[in-house]
Amino acid sequence: MRRAAMRRARPTRCRRCDCRDARPDAVVAPFERTGAAAAAMLRSAALAAVAATIAIVGGAGSAWLAVDARDTVGVVSVGGWTALPDRGSPGSDPYARAQLARDGVLPLGQAEGLTFSADQDADGRPLLRDCRYRLAGGMPPARLWTLHADDPQFGPIAGPGGRVMALNSYVALYGDGGTIRVEVSPRPEPGNWLGVAGTGRMVLVLTLYDTPLAGGTEFSDVALPSIVRVDCG
Repeated sequence: MRRAAMRRARPTRCRRCDCRDARPDAVVAPFERTGAAAAAMLRSAALAAVAATIAIVGGAGSAWLAVDARDTVGVVSVGGWTALPDRGSPGSDPYARAQLARDGVLPLGQAEGLTFSADQDADGRPLLRDCRYRLAGGMPPARLWTLHADDPQFGPIAGPGGRVMALNSYVALYGDGGTIRVEVSPRPEPGNWLGVAGTGRMVLVLTLYDTPLAGGTEFSDVALPSIVRVDCG
């Protein structure tokens, strides 16, 4: 009877063995699900990092381009000359203030004057140091005006002999009706001459001190000297 009972118990033991053999599969499945979830989390984190990098780089790049642009909000154009009347006032736009902070420039206040700059001639061509230009026309009313040449980063350009040259209203020669004619070239010229040296682009800077234009005058009625290219080389 004991043998019969043992025979009857053997299938139960086999079933238990089968159950023990099936346990590893049941244990592996949760680990597989955990690994898949971890991989999904890593992919999500990688995508988030890529999106954050694109946002940071794109935002910083667009801000830099906006600050680097000279044609910011509030720019006024008169012929080929441009100015920012609000640049030295508390009401200037944030990009103009950031530009001033980056360049380390101290602008004139509205009650002090107004600065115009030009980097193209009357035909829209960039101003080059090895070319000769003629400025002709009238000057707006001002107690004092100055004219000099800068590089594109608004650093002063040395003239022949390494000396920085500039003109002002006290030493300039005037024509009929208060008009003025200035020759800008690497070689000496008779009359009003503004000497420049080197090669590359340049910017002409005209500053009007104590002028009514700084008080918000209508600029459509303002006339500034034209810039005409005479020759190059």
